[in-house]
Amino acid sequence: MSIFGKIMSAIFGTKADAAPAGGGAAAGGGSSPGAAAAPAATVDVAPILDQAVKAKGEKLEWRTSIVDLMKALDIDSSFAARKDLAKELGYTGDSNDSASMNIWLHKQVMAKLAANGGKLPPDIKH
Repeated sequence: MSIFGKIMSAIFGTKADAAPAGGGAAAGGGSSPGAAAAPAATVDVAPILDQAVKAKGEKLEWRTSIVDLMKALDIDSSFAARKDLAKELGYTGDSNDSASMNIWLHKQVMAKLAANGGKLPPDIKH
């Protein structure tokens, strides 16, 4: 599974498991061709991630940090994993410039969550 797929599963997994087959963004076998583009339900991302952070017992700033978001979801947040995620999402900048890449990654992940039915808090720019 792709790294972004793991992020999606971690956030949408519970809701996606309860949804009818073919309703998930990763499923391609739905009866309507637009099923992946139009999720059946919106998922409120903030409470899910806030709960994940609380369970970790650390101060993690998922709203601004891709590393903290990945840590909250128990996904490898190493530099190598973030480079893989950047490649997966089409990053064309210098992947050795981790600060710029991390900012780009966070924006992309937030935008993709929103595009796949994730409801983001208004303070998150995507």
